[in-house]
Amino acid sequence: MENFFDLIVLGAGSGGLAAAKRAASYGARVAIVEGSRVGGTCVIRGCVPKKLLVYGSLYGEYIKDAESFGVTFSKVVIDSTVLLENIRKEVDRLNQLHIEFLSKAGVELFEGWAEFRGPNSILIKGLDNNHEQKEIRGRHILIAVGGKPIRPEIEGSSLAWVSDDMFLLKRFPPDVVIVGGGFIACEFASILNSLGTKVTQIVRGTKLLKGFDSELSNVLRDEMQAKGINFKFGESILGIEGKANDLRIFTSNSHSLKCSGLLFAIGRTPVITNLGLDRAGVIYTKDKIEVDAKNKTNIPSIFAIGDVTNRINLTPVAIDEGRKFSDWLFGDKQDSVNYNLVPKAVFSQPEIASVGLTEEEAMEKFGKDGLKIFRTRFRPMSQALPKRGSRCLLKLIVEKKGQKVIGCHMLGEHSSEIIQMASIALVKGATKLDFDKTMALHPTISEEFVTLK
Repeated sequence: MENFFDLIVLGAGSGGLAAAKRAASYGARVAIVEGSRVGGTCVIRGCVPKKLLVYGSLYGEYIKDAESFGVTFSKVVIDSTVLLENIRKEVDRLNQLHIEFLSKAGVELFEGWAEFRGPNSILIKGLDNNHEQKEIRGRHILIAVGGKPIRPEIEGSSLAWVSDDMFLLKRFPPDVVIVGGGFIACEFASILNSLGTKVTQIVRGTKLLKGFDSELSNVLRDEMQAKGINFKFGESILGIEGKANDLRIFTSNSHSLKCSGLLFAIGRTPVITNLGLDRAGVIYTKDKIEVDAKNKTNIPSIFAIGDVTNRINLTPVAIDEGRKFSDWLFGDKQDSVNYNLVPKAVFSQPEIASVGLTEEEAMEKFGKDGLKIFRTRFRPMSQALPKRGSRCLLKLIVEKKGQKVIGCHMLGEHSSEIIQMASIALVKGATKLDFDKTMALHPTISEEFVTLK
């Protein structure tokens, strides 16, 4: 049958693309349905363009340090218009590349929005909700439609941006209010601040980065403040009025702020509505689709991976889920995703990264007397001549009885690169003695992890 497939994948983001191409490699007939752009959040409006913004913003810091290295400029202009245009060009290139990868893999791409018509049937509606429709059927259907930024239901919220909007701006404004204390909020605060935008960050709670080691998040807060970011903790936004580039914000503490733009970075929510899950009989809640260890829903033909399952909502996790799903379904392989020791990073300035238990989690599990904490803070060699900037923080959490390293955390330049490699050691069950027996590579930041006393 022309419109019958072994696997239909809903969503051409990181997880969906990985699952579709892996399934096709086993000879399965695969369709993938995407209503936006192939590549998904990570490639189009998330990790990739965000990291390019981070790289661009770092030049603001390099310029400040340049004179101490004998480099002077007659004129310096930071033009976010050029940066944003170039990033959009790169995103366009990657979007086309992923379309070509699907074609080479033999995966058939359907452009449009998918709705279930039954446990084995998908109706594809044309883009922009036009009247073109097409029905396809599949032996198996995988939901991998990801998530979207949360926009609060308050007066004037449509005047504000969410993270998706930031990559579509012509230029960044002279001043911005950012609402949120998570990694997206901290990353955009750092990016915009380094590009010359005045940043105020409003946080409903009392600390940044829930789920990260408290010492790390507290040091990051101090470093961000030292760079000129203004924090307002214990506040939330009640309403917004005004027009583009001229907003007035009203907060829960009876404060009123004027700004050129406001970014809501208060979290993300799975894209569950409008999929027609009820027609297929799939069990779900407002924030996730229920699945078992094999990513199967309560309907035997329907599966889900990635952010819609609301487990660990990170790109590498979704990719691994997608590949292992197809390996199991079409390759008869039994490997499962390891959700333990998943490294994570915040590309703030300074950058932070972690793997394993935080100090708080370790204390709860082993007790204060069952742990030994190793830490060091120092100015990296890159700042030896400028004599400014953030000091690094490196931290190992060790379970005292077996001397096993159960947490590894870092704040400072190249944190994410260093923690990625440290993750291998933790996955293999390395002890503090294993770290101590490892020869240092000098002069580096990472050598401090193997010389901690």
